[in-house]
Parts: sequence; structure tokens; C-alpha cells
Amino acid sequence: MRGTAQHFVRFQLIDDMNNFLEKNKPYILLLGDSLKLLREIPDNSVDLVVTSPPYCMGKEYDKSNEIEYFIDIHKKIFPEIIRVVKDGGNICWQVGYHVNTRNVIPLDFLIFDILKGYKDIYLKNRIIWQYGHGLHSAKRFSGRHEVILWFTKGKDNNIFHLDPVRVPQKYPGKKYYKGLNKGEFSGNPLGKNPSDVWEIPNVKANHIEKTSHPCQFPVALVQRLVLALSDEGGAVLDPFMGSGSTGVAALLGKRRFIGIEISKKYLLIAKERCEEVLLGKAKYRTDKPIYIPSPNMSVSKKPESFKF
Repeated sequence: MRGTAQHFVRFQLIDDMNNFLEKNKPYILLLGDSLKLLREIPDNSVDLVVTSPPYCMGKEYDKSNEIEYFIDIHKKIFPEIIRVVKDGGNICWQVGYHVNTRNVIPLDFLIFDILKGYKDIYLKNRIIWQYGHGLHSAKRFSGRHEVILWFTKGKDNNIFHLDPVRVPQKYPGKKYYKGLNKGEFSGNPLGKNPSDVWEIPNVKANHIEKTSHPCQFPVALVQRLVLALSDEGGAVLDPFMGSGSTGVAALLGKRRFIGIEISKKYLLIAKERCEEVLLGKAKYRTDKPIYIPSPNMSVSKKPESFKF
């Protein structure tokens, strides 16, 4: 796949979307309101939706700080999301918490409450994304996780590929202690199921993927979803694209990508990142175990004044 300017979007034109879907172009980026642009996408044309919507927390791209707005926009957008996803396709919604002075509101509860009433939409997993660094709280325990809700469309035959996202065995030398396989290694040689708790570093200041976007999620997080929940050559959609991490993961996985973003500044960043993938110059952290510093490193040594 060669990267050229022709991949960059053309505003709200259904002919362009059909052209993209029919000719298997690598990606198309749409600038504008997600709800309006989703209506331009044909029925049953997307294999996987992966996104992280605005949390209504006062970021520059938030239209409101009120949790009621978050609920209202999701009630409006989910019918369009469900319409464009193929039967057997998947929807992954990555959210955290809406925080105000009194309450911490788990947004995944609100998302589930909205989607539970839709026919043929089923919650397959509630995945915990754990990360080690973030803001330190003085009045509550510091938040170090967010949630991915994985929904499937249709009861049966949803897309799921475990082998591409297996992780290293914790005890690779473990053996069966009884039965017909006694004495043989018990682990899968391809690795183990990554479970529903994923420890993947978030994108902070020194992260190789860092852009100017304030809430960027890591490519490795999306890669697991893309590789496990879509087929090679399939279409992956992110209706709140931001800086394009989903696009990077999709193109790296030889999937096609549809991105929607309301900010031209961030859309241009996403375009640059997608082009870097096609040119073999993508900058991203591979999905690998968390680095554990040596106890002999200066950052690992405890000052005498520290209690713990």
C-alpha cells in the first residue's frame, strides 16, 4: 500500500466512502461531526469499531462538561454505530471516569446501560486497561485503569482470533502432573490468553508515540483489539479518531481504516501517522511486557528520607 494525498478526505461525500469501500484503499479520514458523518457510511460495511469518546471533562474538544451531554450524544450515536457494523462484527468502547468535585462516575456503566436494550448487541468482555503512571490524587486513590467494553453484533460467529494476541507464558516450564499428558509441558507454545486485564503503558510525555493530543491512547492497546476482533483486509472505524492511534494499529495489521475527527489539527496529525505506517516509518511501542528497572539503577534506589 502506497501513501498518497488521495487518502485524505473529502468532506461528507457518500461517493467517496463507497469508492473507498469498493477499491480497498488503505484509509479515509473524515473531518467533521461524528454523528453527521456516520450517516454517510453504508449499512453493514464495518468489521470493527474502536474508539475512546470525549469524557466531557473540559478538554478543548469537549462540547460540554455535563454528564447528561455524554449520555445524550451516545444515545444518538449508537444506532448509527450498530447500523454500520456487520453481523458478526465487534464494537470496542474505551472509557474511563467522569470526575467532578463530589463524584467519580464510571462511564462504562452508562455505556452498558444504553446498549443493553439493543437487540443482537451483547457484551463479550469488560477489559481493564491498567497503566502505571498518571496524575497523583491527594483526596482519593490515584486512578490507574480504564475500561474497554467489547460488544458483539449477533449471537453467533463473531470475529475472534486469539493466537495473534497471545502473551508470553508466566510459567513456560510448567508440566502436567497427572493424566495422559503427565510430564509434558502444559502451556500453549504460542503463548497464553492475555486475560481481561491488560497492563500497557499509557502515552505520557516521553512516550515514543506522543503527539500534541492530550488524551492519546497507545497503539499497542488498539493492536490487540484490531488483531483479535477483525480480519485482515477488513474495515476498522474510529468515530472519535483524535491523533489516529486506531488508524496506525489498523494499517499495521493490514486492515483498512475509516477515521472521523472534528478537529482539523488532530486530523492532520492522524494523517501524518497513517502515512508513516504506509511508508514503513511508523513510531510506536510494540506490545511487549512492562519494563522493570534494575534495582541498581539510580531511579530504583530509595532515598534515606523515604519511609516506604
